Amino acid sequence: MPRDHPQSAARPLSGAGAPGRRPDAAAPAPGSAETPFLELLARGASADAYEQPVLLARAEGLPAERIAALQQAKALALRVRAELEGRRRREAELSALFETAHDLAGLRDLDAVLQAIVQRARSLLGTDVAYLSLNDPARGDTYMRVTEGSVAARFQQLRLGMGEGLGGLVAQTARPYVTDDYFRDDRFRHTRSIDTGVQDEGLVAIVGVPLMLGHHVIGVLFAADRRARVFEREQIALLGSFAALAAAAIDTANLLAETRSALAGLEGANEIIRDRSAVIERASDVHDRLAELVLRGGGTHDVAAAVSEVLDGTVEFTEAAAAPAGALESSRAEGHAVRHRDDWIAAVTAGGELLGALVLRGHPGLDPVDQRTLERAAMVTSLLLLARRSAAEAEHRVRGELLDDLLDARDTRLLRDRAARLRADLDATHAVLAASLEGGADDADQEADACRRLWAAASHLAATRQGLAAARDGGAVLLLPLAPGDTATELARRTARDLGTAVHEPVTVGASAPVGHLTARSDTVASAYAEARRCLEALRLLGRPGDGSAAEDFGFLGLLLAGERDIEGFVDRTIGQVVAYDERRGTELLRTLDAYFACGMSPARTKDELHVHVNTVAQRLERVGRLLGEDWQSPARSLEIQLALRLHRLSAVTARPARH
Repeated sequence: MPRDHPQSAARPLSGAGAPGRRPDAAAPAPGSAETPFLELLARGASADAYEQPVLLARAEGLPAERIAALQQAKALALRVRAELEGRRRREAELSALFETAHDLAGLRDLDAVLQAIVQRARSLLGTDVAYLSLNDPARGDTYMRVTEGSVAARFQQLRLGMGEGLGGLVAQTARPYVTDDYFRDDRFRHTRSIDTGVQDEGLVAIVGVPLMLGHHVIGVLFAADRRARVFEREQIALLGSFAALAAAAIDTANLLAETRSALAGLEGANEIIRDRSAVIERASDVHDRLAELVLRGGGTHDVAAAVSEVLDGTVEFTEAAAAPAGALESSRAEGHAVRHRDDWIAAVTAGGELLGALVLRGHPGLDPVDQRTLERAAMVTSLLLLARRSAAEAEHRVRGELLDDLLDARDTRLLRDRAARLRADLDATHAVLAASLEGGADDADQEADACRRLWAAASHLAATRQGLAAARDGGAVLLLPLAPGDTATELARRTARDLGTAVHEPVTVGASAPVGHLTARSDTVASAYAEARRCLEALRLLGRPGDGSAAEDFGFLGLLLAGERDIEGFVDRTIGQVVAYDERRGTELLRTLDAYFACGMSPARTKDELHVHVNTVAQRLERVGRLLGEDWQSPARSLEIQLALRLHRLSAVTARPARH
């Protein structure tokens, strides 16, 4: 087989690439530089088409600033297009893995399963040819088992000696290798028969990954192009996933063949036949159940319950940190369930990432078929976890986009339907909250990672409370409904506490006043967010990091922070009890307070002003203290009370009917 070019990926490749960062969402103004590129994104144009707006602008002699803006918009649009293409590709890859796992769960014809694996690998990697070779221990060589896209008969009938070609390099090292120019690559031994077959097929770039059973290589899965090409790390990892499924299919077929042979050789031993039949029935039962779980999107606990029933034991899914470290690492490295005291541990992995473990409790004697059943259950669990993660990320992204549109004052007619699909009631009373991390980061990467963790925690919190969340201004913004009897302050404090616990760092949260009918005006949510940001900054200035608060907590300062000047609410919070007492009892506590502050807080001068006895003034002030609290004469409280008294008088004057 061909092998890698010396300057290609000569070392083993594994793992998936890190997901790209989400670009900041910015709403284009009408006629802006982004418009032509948004149209290209909408109709799914090719990457070459994105150069056309810039070329037209230059041809029309537009200013350099306009051309620079178009260049920037083009780069952003191409990033968005690449992100969308990457997500579509990952969805197609996950779907293909699901389909292959389903084929494997209902395995009847090994050749059909291997053919489907090779076909899907070729389709997803976009190569001209894909093929699978298997080792022949009897003859001591390797032969072509399945090919897809091949046109040369000699290539399809190749038999290779062990250690020859790129396949020999893969088999020797048990690691994937890639070459972008087969005939120039001298890292492996070329032979006349291999080179002739490859030349007949016209292959140039080839990647091969091993088919592993335990520590043994049983074959190689290849993808190849008839032109020079550099295979990406994600493509090689995907090919490795298909190779793992192919090895599992071969292992299952071999196991079934061994079972049939054993049954044929033990016809006279009814006891053994019954035992073996029971094992096969359990394996078939669990295969059917796991296939059904994959199709209907079941959870990890459903898998554990199904396997528990089939294996007649207790199977649990645990986080990686809760499983025995040594046994878990052995299972991960070997790809098999391993025994740990009286338990069996099967690592749940995906693309090199350790997601957890399936643990069979108190079952030291485990049949090999049942052991493989536990291993296949771990594989299905990993697929379900990946699917759930993908679905959750998609829902969080959609919720964030809806909140972005509300903040950017998009057309509200279209937002109601989108909100209804997300179970968000835009007519209910909400509070807008601005959240920001307070822990310092050592470098930009750590800061970006902390912001991603904050956004993930905010998205999860919003999803569980029928709200929305998005990343904005270096932090997160949340739109959460207010429960009956709840206040914006209480909601802000709970949110600060919950987010801080989730990200293990102090999180400061500022909240807007309650707002209802979010789509009544296009700027409703944006104005509330601005108020929440002002409260957030006020908390920082007041030295209260990691706390949550709303404008109503800042006394008269809250009037300045609030987007809507809630004068009536301020007066009610400050002297409302005194006003209500006067109205119920017909007393003159408000008048006494006015005179008391006007006379410099002197009871003696106040009694002269009111023409009452000084004891009457003292009794009234004592009543005020019981209504407003013992600290009502402190400088800060007295300032708020005097302001509330003046605002109350002004509101009473403006409420009187005009005289004619």
